[in-house]
Amino acid sequence: MPVLDALDLAHAAERQEAHSARLAPYVEPHLARRKRREKHPVHDFLFQYYSFRPAQLTAWGPGLAGDPSLPVTDQQRALAGVTTRLLRATASRAATLGCFGLHEWAMVYRTASGRTRHPAPLRLGHDGTDEVVESHRIGCSHFDAFRFFTPDARPLNTLSPGVDDRADFEQPGCLHAGMDLYKHAFRLAPLVPADLVADCFELAWDIRILDMRAAPYDLTGLRLDPTGEPWSPVRIETPEGKRAYAAAQASFAARGAPLREALRVECERIAEG
Repeated sequence: MPVLDALDLAHAAERQEAHSARLAPYVEPHLARRKRREKHPVHDFLFQYYSFRPAQLTAWGPGLAGDPSLPVTDQQRALAGVTTRLLRATASRAATLGCFGLHEWAMVYRTASGRTRHPAPLRLGHDGTDEVVESHRIGCSHFDAFRFFTPDARPLNTLSPGVDDRADFEQPGCLHAGMDLYKHAFRLAPLVPADLVADCFELAWDIRILDMRAAPYDLTGLRLDPTGEPWSPVRIETPEGKRAYAAAQASFAARGAPLREALRVECERIAEG
């Protein structure tokens, strides 16, 4: 075997080892819970809602830029083109920070006991939760959140995002738009570098924690991060909670901006490949 090939293989093995180690704190607890048939309403979301298996997430690859010999199908080119347009449109807008995570509240608005999306009880009870929804302006811009609104909550939304007009509504302050960077990245794997997919995954992981801390659920007993620190609820029904939520939302928007740009570059490369 030529020396260069041996060095390339050694480098790839090192990158694979580092990539697996980076993602192990996220993947291994999930696999252990799955083996025990336990569920976690926060941490399991990225493995269940998004269709990228742990084995795929932990597989390292350089992407099309690092391996131009990777085959690109017409379907992948088309998806990359659509994704490029969505990423550009989202990045062109200023971040809107006034939604306060009310999409999760609208998903349980006027629901009967036991009919919520998660088994945890509601922190303010059903009446208190409904009152929060009714006393706020609901302005959800993300279709994949809006589509889970209860029938009574849907007319309360000031926007009407649809499945085919995402580019008309997506904005960088939206938590779900930030989480979806992970979806856009893995749907084009292995053409997108695995390191970028992992960056987007980690952003989505942290956003999901805020999403559920600001949700109406009482997650007492489940709010433990890998360091063992308890999670306190972000009480968006209060002025202090609103300020905390908006500040975190702005931080995630800033963190997502370079990832969105890097992903746009990769999508353009794939669309033209």
